[in-house]
Amino acid sequence: MRILQIFLLIVIIVGLAYCVRSLRALHRRLSKATSQNTAAFKELKEQTWQSYRQVEALHQLIALLKFTAPIPPTRSWAASPDLLLTLVDLVRRYKPQLVVELGSGVSTLIVAKAGAKKVISIDNSDEFAGKTRSMLKAHGVRGVEVRIAALKPHISGVDWYDTTQLSDLKKIDLLIIDGPPGSKNPDARKPARAELINRLSARAVVVIDDVNRQGERELAEAFVKALPNHILTIYPHEKGTAVISPK
Repeated sequence: MRILQIFLLIVIIVGLAYCVRSLRALHRRLSKATSQNTAAFKELKEQTWQSYRQVEALHQLIALLKFTAPIPPTRSWAASPDLLLTLVDLVRRYKPQLVVELGSGVSTLIVAKAGAKKVISIDNSDEFAGKTRSMLKAHGVRGVEVRIAALKPHISGVDWYDTTQLSDLKKIDLLIIDGPPGSKNPDARKPARAELINRLSARAVVVIDDVNRQGERELAEAFVKALPNHILTIYPHEKGTAVISPK
């Protein structure tokens, strides 16, 4: 009888231990699922808010610039509306005589329509440069030159624009850096500082897209270090925008 009681006690203890272990495992799974759901909800909320901000900026762009022809899609590889709206503000505030842009596209149209006197856009792609020219023609925009500058080995160790296409540039009042493509190489755009720093006017403004990425952030910091009379402002745009402007 005593042996049976001991056996039953052992069975009960083992059963309780199993239940406790099962409850702990269930708690861990529930906690993990709750954490994942919370993270997913937070990400969805951020995406929704970001989309709203882009729609808001695009609506302002349309109202300010009064387009007479369709414009290409924004975001993704193209500039986001929040950056484009900032470019409109900078052009109207600083009234640049010469704008130089690395990477052509919808931003080329926006800068020209905002009132820039002369725009030179550098692109390494014949295809994209052709699309930009067609877009500018459709909108009746003048005063814009789109140059093809193939990517070639640069002394810095990366492939960068053919510098012979930049040799005549001087007194740049607004420099926009959104090329060459930098998603695969964080240093892809860094030669811009060495090649263009001495071609800027004293009142120049430098705009760098994609500063949420380390390479572009480092480029922005290098520019402001080389321009002691300028300050660096980081805008919390979709991709992050750096504006280096006179104090």
